[in-house]
Amino acid sequence: MKIRSRRLIRFLARSVAVACRGLFALTRVEIVAAQPGLSPYEDSGDQRCLYCIWHDAILGPIFGGRCVDMAALVSLHGDGSYVADALECVGIAPIRGSSSRGGAAAVREMLDAARGKDIAIATDGPRGPRRKVKYGIVYLASQTGRPIVPTAFSARRAWRVRGRWTDLLIPRPFTKLWLIGGDPIFVPAGLSRAELSDHRDKVQRAMDELTARADRLADRSGGGSPVHVDAATEAVRRAA
Repeated sequence: MKIRSRRLIRFLARSVAVACRGLFALTRVEIVAAQPGLSPYEDSGDQRCLYCIWHDAILGPIFGGRCVDMAALVSLHGDGSYVADALECVGIAPIRGSSSRGGAAAVREMLDAARGKDIAIATDGPRGPRRKVKYGIVYLASQTGRPIVPTAFSARRAWRVRGRWTDLLIPRPFTKLWLIGGDPIFVPAGLSRAELSDHRDKVQRAMDELTARADRLADRSGGGSPVHVDAATEAVRRAA
């Protein structure tokens, strides 16, 4: 059943945001930035970045700390309304749109909406494929001059809630989390499609390496593999 009431959608989204804040307050978070000033949780001065995240790791960057001057690209898809309301609840400005549609005009609109803010982009959302960097974030970096900062999130103990094309990493209470940022990747302006592809591959490698590093930290801490939970099964269990 699709909920059409904006008031109800906003209430549900904010309730989820409050619950996630409470959950993350019960964890221990270690934040590792590759360079000073390249963390969304501290004042970076005049430098503005594009923070690249995986869709399945979206909860970590949002609730693992309190972002300073952060905006996030949110899909125009219907489910984006929930995400936008939840982001506003934690002080992140939602930008409804697409990083790969509309060309330079869309980029200018996006930057106007996020003037003076960093931008977080789940590069493999909203329909996948899972953990594959799309061209949108590379094109945006080329058009704006903003560096791409790859990020990774992992947890010692966590649930994995299955969705249609990806899963969602949800840390368990009292566990330890890792939020890791990599070296910035600069994309020159005026690139051809082939040249954009080379930089897309560079971002892909950086994201893969950083994700593997975060997972190794979690594994070495003795947590083992996350528990996988089918989304439909979990919904039935909670309703019981």
